Amino acid sequence: MKILLSNDDGYFAPGLNILAEHIAKIADITVVAPERNRSGASNSLTLDRPLSVKRASNGFFYVNGTPTDCVHIALTGLMDTLPDMVISGINDGANMGDDTIYSGTVAAAMEGYLLGIPSIAISMSQHNSTYFESAARVAVELVQHYQKTGFKTATLLNVNVPDIPYDQLQGRRVTRLGKRHKAEPVIQLKTPRNETVYWVGAAGQPNDGGLGTDFFAVANRQVSISPIQVDLTHHAQLAEIQDWLKC
Repeated sequence: MKILLSNDDGYFAPGLNILAEHIAKIADITVVAPERNRSGASNSLTLDRPLSVKRASNGFFYVNGTPTDCVHIALTGLMDTLPDMVISGINDGANMGDDTIYSGTVAAAMEGYLLGIPSIAISMSQHNSTYFESAARVAVELVQHYQKTGFKTATLLNVNVPDIPYDQLQGRRVTRLGKRHKAEPVIQLKTPRNETVYWVGAAGQPNDGGLGTDFFAVANRQVSISPIQVDLTHHAQLAEIQDWLKC
C-alpha cells in the first residue's frame, strides 16, 4: 500500500515525523509537506509564482507553498503512481467544528479527496501537544482497517485525538462537526515604530458541542472521527431562493 503524507505545520514538525515513523511500518510512504508552518492556509493554491520542491536529509520533500500545493503537486506531477491514501497531520492543535474551514491540515487531505483518493486529516486536541504517539497509533489502526474493508464511497475523514496516553483513550466515536461561538476579538499592539498591528484572536468556545459532536467526544477522551464533504450547496434553501427570485 502506498500512502502520501503531508501537513500544514511544516516538514520538520514532530507530528509529521512521528506519523511517518509509524505509517512506514505498514505502508510505502512519500512525504510532501510545506517548507514552513502554513497553519490556517485553508485550501489556497499558489497561482502567482512557480513553486520549488526540495528534498530534506530524511527523504521528505518540502515545497515553498501551501498544504494544498503540496498534495496537488505530489499527485499531479511528483509521484510516479498515485497513492492508495492521503494522510495529513499530525497537527499540533485541534481541527474541530468551524476550524475545519480554515485548516491547512484538513485542506491537504481534502485535496487528495478532490482528486479521488481516500483521505484522512488527523489532529491533536490542543496546541503544544505531548502525546503525538497516541494519534500515530490511531492513524495506523485506521489504515489497517481500511486495508481490510476499504470504503464504499469516496471518503474524507477528519480525526481529532485527545492529548493523553494511548491506553487512556476511551474508544472511538463517529461524530458530526460542532460549532463555536465567534472568535475572540483581535489583539491590537504598537510596534517600536508606533505602528498599529493586529493579532487574530483565539478561537471561541464551543457553542454547539453536545452529544454526537467532535467537541463532546474529545472532551470525553474519545477519538473523534467525522466524515466530511466538499459540497457547499445549501440544498434546503434551493426552493426558498427560487421563490425569493420570483418576488
